[in-house]
Amino acid sequence: MAQGPALLILTALADAPRHGYGILQEVTALSEGRVRLRTGTLYGALDRLQGQGLIQVEREEVVDGRARRFYSLSPAGRAALTDEVAHLRTVVSEAHRRLGAGSEVRFA
Repeated sequence: MAQGPALLILTALADAPRHGYGILQEVTALSEGRVRLRTGTLYGALDRLQGQGLIQVEREEVVDGRARRFYSLSPAGRAALTDEVAHLRTVVSEAHRRLGAGSEVRFA
C-alpha cells in the first residue's frame, strides 16, 4: 500500500475530488503542517497513483486559461485506503499496548 506522501494524497481525496493545489493544501492540513509537498512531488505521485489504478481524473476545467484536473479515488483506491487504515489501527494499538496502559492514544 501507499506510504508517505501517497497515503496523505489518498486520504486527501477520500471525501471529495480535488485539484492539485487543493490536494497540496489538504495534505498540509492533514499533516498539521508537517508535510508540505512540492509541486513536482505531488504530480509525480499523482501519475504513479493513477498508473496503479488508485486514483482517476474526475473532470477537467479551464480556469483563467489554464487546465485544472480534479482527481478522485477510484474504487480500488478506496479499498486500498480502507485496508491501510485497518492496518494502521492495528499498528497503533500494538504500539499503545507496548508503551503501557499509562500512555494515552487518541483517535480523532
